[in-house]
Amino acid sequence: MDKLIIEGGTRLEGTVKVSGSKNAALPILAATLMSEGDCTISNVPPLRDMFTICRILNELGVETHYEGGTVSSRLVSDKFCVAPYDLVRTMRASICVLGPLLARRGRAKVSLPGGCVIGSRPIDLHIKGLAALGAKIKIEHGYVVAEADRLRGTEIYLGGPHGSTVTGTANILCAATLAEGTTIIEGAACEPEVADLAAFLNAMGAQIRGVGTHRLEVEGVTSLGGCEYAVIPDRIEAGTFATAAILTGGRVQIANCRAEDLSAVIDVFTQIGGKITPTDNGICVEGSGRIATADVTTHAYPGFPTDLQAQVMVLLSLAGGISVVTEKIYPDRFMHVAELNRMGAKIRKEGSIAIVVGAERLTGAPVMASDLRASAALVLAGLVAEGTTQISRVYHIDRGYEKIEEKFNALGARMTRVDEPT
Repeated sequence: MDKLIIEGGTRLEGTVKVSGSKNAALPILAATLMSEGDCTISNVPPLRDMFTICRILNELGVETHYEGGTVSSRLVSDKFCVAPYDLVRTMRASICVLGPLLARRGRAKVSLPGGCVIGSRPIDLHIKGLAALGAKIKIEHGYVVAEADRLRGTEIYLGGPHGSTVTGTANILCAATLAEGTTIIEGAACEPEVADLAAFLNAMGAQIRGVGTHRLEVEGVTSLGGCEYAVIPDRIEAGTFATAAILTGGRVQIANCRAEDLSAVIDVFTQIGGKITPTDNGICVEGSGRIATADVTTHAYPGFPTDLQAQVMVLLSLAGGISVVTEKIYPDRFMHVAELNRMGAKIRKEGSIAIVVGAERLTGAPVMASDLRASAALVLAGLVAEGTTQISRVYHIDRGYEKIEEKFNALGARMTRVDEPT
């Protein structure tokens, strides 16, 4: 098991290229289950989650080949309909094969993804939407079993207690593309990753209107063909490097980044004290050396993303005053707080709110990663902390960041990956 050792105190400067979006690539790859032709998908990051979804596709009769950031897929058998627990349990997003399987093969048996350290993430809205399209669904022996001779278009509302469901929208959108008639999805998630999936489906021959809005209109088609498609850049990785630039008082050019996907992030980071300038293919982020307080609330897109909540908390832990972070998407997503406090942060959690009192400094310490974004927060804290930080269980970070130590070291960080004896 690997761990990261970080020597803090260096100013970051240079250019970093953002990889393709993990959260966009996963549902796009799952959607290849519906294609009757070959698909070639580029800008796919070489992450553990990508290899997991490809293994699931292989189990379901889709042959995949990954090389140089491109996944080629080809249907070899449509007889398989079971996504097994042994694979699904390693990645919650595996549930995104449910809609494509049901739509293309008339039956899907997908393991329930189980618990998660960032809190409860039920799939009730997925089930509600598929049932509205005419599927018969039951939960048995830890699996969702869905069946339908032919799905039929209808009107569906997908809003939930914490906003729209991203993977739920992906599942219903995929199912609706092969349903008979017209489907209208109200309260759809409008994240760039959902819009990217819709664009991919349209490239295969789907007829989806309202892409990027909360109202999607889908005219069902009888089949989908193959296509070539490039995944959008990862806005969360871009936001993580932007955080690092401000945190260290550095200047970082972030390439392969879409500024329009980061409007809420840019607004908050500018308020905190960063200077962010659009460039031809990304943004330039500069830190002033001083960090201001801010009250940050996570919301569904276009609000501040929950996937950057842990990272911005590191910034605020060094601000000159009191900040309040409110988590509206996953109210229990504060696993990083205890570890940041071990490094000298002054954070108090009260329900879905964290009160952050700015500290004079952070100091290096042995810490343990609990999930993907908490891992990123600990890396950021290590970059600015005095002394040495050792982060265990970094396999979490490998799920969402490609070669993170290489990218940070190219900017001047001092980060080493070592094997940790089990």
